[in-house]
Amino acid sequence: MLSRVADDGDELTELPSVAKRLPGDWSQASVAVVVPTYNEATNLPVLAERVLGLPLPNLRLIVVDDSSPDGTGRIADGLAETTPDRVAVVHRDVKDGLGRAYVAGMSAALAAGVEYVVQMDADLSHQPETIPELLGTALATDAGLVIGSRYVVGGSLSAQWGRYRRLLSRAGSLYVNLVLGLRIRDTTGGFKLWRSDVLTAIDVNSVVSSGFSFQIEMNYRALRLGTRIVEIPIHFEERYSGASKISLAVQLEALVVPWRLRAGGRR
Repeated sequence: MLSRVADDGDELTELPSVAKRLPGDWSQASVAVVVPTYNEATNLPVLAERVLGLPLPNLRLIVVDDSSPDGTGRIADGLAETTPDRVAVVHRDVKDGLGRAYVAGMSAALAAGVEYVVQMDADLSHQPETIPELLGTALATDAGLVIGSRYVVGGSLSAQWGRYRRLLSRAGSLYVNLVLGLRIRDTTGGFKLWRSDVLTAIDVNSVVSSGFSFQIEMNYRALRLGTRIVEIPIHFEERYSGASKISLAVQLEALVVPWRLRAGGRR
């Protein structure tokens, strides 16, 4: 079985799929999966079971909860009590954006000394079973960033996505690429695996984007560092339960951030 992989958003090459089985030394890599949560009480137990069930013994789950009123934080604490060697929880007092939550989780992962950091949504739109393929691709290509992409060959979206939503998402990636020249097919995708030294070089604590424009800023910073970026196809599913957290303010921020980054890059 082969996976179609887009390197730097242009040429496509064939790489062996590693989703089913990893060589022993690959599977021993230390990986932290960072998952921000806000009112994900229904989704988190399902996500945790699937993530911790992967054939990666040195994988740990870091939940970053923004004081969810539905008790998500308490559920996360229960998971950490049951499996303290594999689950950690970062509690934040305020809900101040997806980007800031990722910064907190990634900082905790780096402090733990892991080799790779995965970022993914808590709503099960990203399939945890793809994580070994992200890791295998990073190891096989020496990529510093592997993006689970909806828009490379082989990528797909939930059938529940309507035409307007599909067009809006693709237009967003096109817009970002036109402004910043990233050459990444899925510029706003949030399912990624980072090599820890790349995150250290980026200095995640200095990232200023708070909404899902965090994805754009991180991609831009990685590109400017000369990081090798690889995209692999994923299926993006509709959220399992709950409501989307993307507000109008978050969408407007995503329109402004590329221009701010471009101006800063020129300086």
